Amino acid sequence: MAKKVLVLDDDEAVLEVLEAALQYANFDVRIADESSDILKDIEAFNPDVVLIDYLLRGINGGELCHQIKSNSKTAKLPVILISAYPRVLLSLGDYGCNAFMAKPFDLSDLIFQINSCITNESPDRLLNS
Repeated sequence: MAKKVLVLDDDEAVLEVLEAALQYANFDVRIADESSDILKDIEAFNPDVVLIDYLLRGINGGELCHQIKSNSKTAKLPVILISAYPRVLLSLGDYGCNAFMAKPFDLSDLIFQINSCITNESPDRLLNS
């Protein structure tokens, strides 16, 4: 059974590339450019990992990560934050994410990071930063 990845990014081009690359890597992928209720989205899709852009329209992706990590039902769900602005992690914090990747990143590195989070290994949290 394919592992599920929920991707949240407000850049349509990034979503298209990530969806195609992750599907090619045999992941079941759901993409979204926004979320009014991340916990509801997680409940509906039941992902194995969530990939969130740090800077989204209207909300900080780190805050979505915090919502996931502070809920007892989703606290153990791996979250990978991504951003074209890696310094935001230093200034705003990691919100308990399992990993962070700076854009642009190599898709094979992202797939490795996703697999590492799913299998509960401890990859470098600041890959490509």
